[in-house]
Amino acid sequence: MSMPKISVISTVLNMFFAVSVACLWVGVAQPAIAQQKVVSSESNSRQIERGRYLVKISGCNDCHTAGYAVTGGNIPESQWLMGDKLGWHGPWGTTYPVNLRLLMNSLTQDQWVQLAKGLQTRPPMPWWLLHAMTHEDLKAMHAYVKWLGAAGEAAPSYVPPEQEPVGLAVQFPMAPKK
Repeated sequence: MSMPKISVISTVLNMFFAVSVACLWVGVAQPAIAQQKVVSSESNSRQIERGRYLVKISGCNDCHTAGYAVTGGNIPESQWLMGDKLGWHGPWGTTYPVNLRLLMNSLTQDQWVQLAKGLQTRPPMPWWLLHAMTHEDLKAMHAYVKWLGAAGEAAPSYVPPEQEPVGLAVQFPMAPKK
C-alpha cells in the first residue's frame, strides 16, 4: 500500500470511530441527561408548589394582590402579587404594597433570600415573618413568583407623613404608648 491510501484509510477509520462514539453518546448519555432534567423539573415543580402554598398561608396576597382580602381570596392566580394602589397610612406616612412579581423577577434567588432576611420596612408589612422563614421557604417563594412571571405596574412610591396619600388609603391609629 502506498502512503496516501494508508492516510485515507486511517482518516476514514478515525471518522468511523468518532461517529460511533457520538452515536453511543446520543444513545446512552442523552437519556441520562433527560433523566436529570426530569428530576430537576420535578424538584422545581415541588418548589413552585411549596412557594404557592407559602404565599397563600403567609398572607402575602392580602396586601400584595388587589382585591384579594375583600373577595375572600377569589382572585385568579394570574393576578396575584402585582401590588396594590391602596395605601396604608399612619404616623410613618403612607406605604403601598410593592409588586412582588416585578421585584422578584429582577432578583436572583440568592438576592431575594438576602433581601428578605435583612428587610425592615414600614407598617403594615410584617417583615419579621420573612426573617423567621427558612432559606428553603424563601427560595420556594422566589421560584413560585418567578414561575408566575413579571406582570403589572409598579406600586405608588412611599409618601412621607406630612403629605397626603396618593389615592385611597387605610388609616391606621397611633401606636399604643409603651
